[in-house]
Amino acid sequence: MLMPFVNKLTSFILLAVLSMTLQSYTKRDILQHTADLQKVESTVVLNQKWVPYPAYADREGWNAFLGDYRQQLIEDGESCLDYRWRYIKATDYIEYERTGNRSIADNAFSANVTALNKLFLAELAEGKGRFIDDIIDGVYYFSEMTSWVSPAHIGPYQASKRSLPDTSWHVIDLASGDLSAVMAWIYYYLKAEMDKVTPTVSQRLYKEVKARTLDAYMGEHPFWWQAKNAGEGTLVNNWNVWCNANVLQCFFLLENDPERLAEAVYTTMVSVDQFLNYVKDDGACEEGPSYWGHAAGKLYDYLKMLSMGTAGKIDIFHQPIVRNLGEYIVRSYVGDGWVVNFADASAKGGGEAGFVYRFGKDTGSELMTGYAAYMEKLNPQRKINVNRDMFRLLQSFLYHKELETVAANFRHPAYTWYAGTEFCYMTNDCLFFAAKGGYNDESHNHNDTGTFNLYVDNTPVFIDAGVGTYTGKTFGRDRYTIWTMQSDYHNLPRINGFQQRYGKRYRSANVKFDKNKNTFSLDIGKAYPQEGNINSWVRTYALKKKGLHITDRFDISNPDVANVVHFMTWGEARIINKGVIDISIKGKTAELVYDAEVFTASIETVKLDDRRLSNVWGSEIHRICLTANGKTARGEYKFNIQIK
Repeated sequence: MLMPFVNKLTSFILLAVLSMTLQSYTKRDILQHTADLQKVESTVVLNQKWVPYPAYADREGWNAFLGDYRQQLIEDGESCLDYRWRYIKATDYIEYERTGNRSIADNAFSANVTALNKLFLAELAEGKGRFIDDIIDGVYYFSEMTSWVSPAHIGPYQASKRSLPDTSWHVIDLASGDLSAVMAWIYYYLKAEMDKVTPTVSQRLYKEVKARTLDAYMGEHPFWWQAKNAGEGTLVNNWNVWCNANVLQCFFLLENDPERLAEAVYTTMVSVDQFLNYVKDDGACEEGPSYWGHAAGKLYDYLKMLSMGTAGKIDIFHQPIVRNLGEYIVRSYVGDGWVVNFADASAKGGGEAGFVYRFGKDTGSELMTGYAAYMEKLNPQRKINVNRDMFRLLQSFLYHKELETVAANFRHPAYTWYAGTEFCYMTNDCLFFAAKGGYNDESHNHNDTGTFNLYVDNTPVFIDAGVGTYTGKTFGRDRYTIWTMQSDYHNLPRINGFQQRYGKRYRSANVKFDKNKNTFSLDIGKAYPQEGNINSWVRTYALKKKGLHITDRFDISNPDVANVVHFMTWGEARIINKGVIDISIKGKTAELVYDAEVFTASIETVKLDDRRLSNVWGSEIHRICLTANGKTARGEYKFNIQIK
């Protein structure tokens, strides 16, 4: 039975297009104020003369450009000679309707694009034509595909609303945009070489990218991520800058009609302005560090390409908001590969050093460049990770030698306060504390208003689990049936029997940060449903030298159910004394002290059978449940986390 699952096909639209926000839009229009269409027409560089990389035939240039990476790239390409292109069956697309499994088609597609990129880079590195036939096979394989779009994204655009692509019209999503950009680079560099075999290949390549991306983008049916007519209440997330960055590459690489090119470039500027209007001045990424490279990072790619393609005449890297967006990844880095993770973000990451360096250099951020050098010294990038992002790969080669000369300089700021997004970080000699306010309708939202993470000597102890493998449920109407999305599985209370709810009105109030007292407080009562009769629940965090104090002051009308306060921990949790729970992980030990006269404690083991979670935390995490011994209308709870 397929039809019960058809609603899943509108999953991204449900949580993206129809998602609303509060106080999320400031009409800055920075790019449009920097250049109008007339200026764009006078500044765009034609005939790909903006490309800063060696010509295909410049062997000495490529040898110097790739340096130590040259041999690795050739070997990566050799591993893909006679590559068997993974065939994506019709039933692989339909499987998304049947079970919500998007990985079957997505993984095969991504593997094919990566193989094509490895072959392409190997040919650029070697320049002997040895990889051309396999590249032709890849180009023709993709040209024969009905669509380059994920089955999770195509349904809402088709009359059938089904996941199997039809031929009615072309859709641009993240995957199709990535491939289009790769194909455009192949056309630019290898058209003449492929034409020696047969001109049919390059002709077909150009035709497909033109139809699927250039014409589709400028067509009369806008995509939701273009954010046309956006305003207060419109979500504009990483899709906007990610897709626009790919589209801009394709136009700069393939379009040489000056009027059409200028019109297209200006259209992308109007669209990307909507992302810059949506994000807060503070620069925080509400989706978390895992998505920084696709949000702020793709904005950087777009702006860099825009600057290169206009000979530096359209450049907004001096804007404070752009620098703030870049510095988020540095300020969210805890240490030893751990980052502050809210929403769907993973707790591991930190950004690729070379990319952070380029971003920091262009925005004049010494915080970013020093951090990038620090990361590079910790983990020198001896091997390049070839993926489907061709522009970033080329840029990494352009700057990697320069990074080696930069002095490493990184130390956590004592605090970071993102007033617009309501993220708070505080640090001392052994602790890194992070908490959030906000609302329960953020991009990649979890119902987590008021939650916190605590790290001891860079090791996460009180945690946010993150998100499991994406399925149809992840972005569908059943999202909040997934345990990782629920407030009961964050460091938050269940109040009068209720969890937090999803929606724009479920949010924090009276948020306060005091850098002198190292305190962060907020009222989370409105993040819970009205039927909970919660007048207020003010939580205050106070970071101490060797611990964290948490105070909950609450006011509930006619409580029916005892409150339960939850704590999620990575380490094994054990009740060792009355009112004391010991948490130990990786040689770090903390004690959670509570009033045993007020609460009865229990500890649950949460098994992690999803690889996306277990790759971070291992086979299990733990949930501490402190259940109040009575139903109290007004009162105060105190919890003390002590580091031993």
